[in-house]
Amino acid sequence: MLSLVIPVYNEAAILPLTEETVRKVLLGASIDYEIVFVNDGSRDRTWEIISRLHKQNARIRGINLAHNV
Repeated sequence: MLSLVIPVYNEAAILPLTEETVRKVLLGASIDYEIVFVNDGSRDRTWEIISRLHKQNARIRGINLAHNV
């Protein structure tokens, strides 16, 4: 299984498109995968969107850091 780790910071506007694009590429290549979004203290709705994506697809995971360092 491929674990793809993607750091994000204030990416609410493009996060769904990012997930969709990566998912399509990996599925198209028949790669077993998980996507781990690491929220680096975003101040927008990034964490909310990661949580929603996880509910829609168990292959999506999230790590929520309290602040950007």
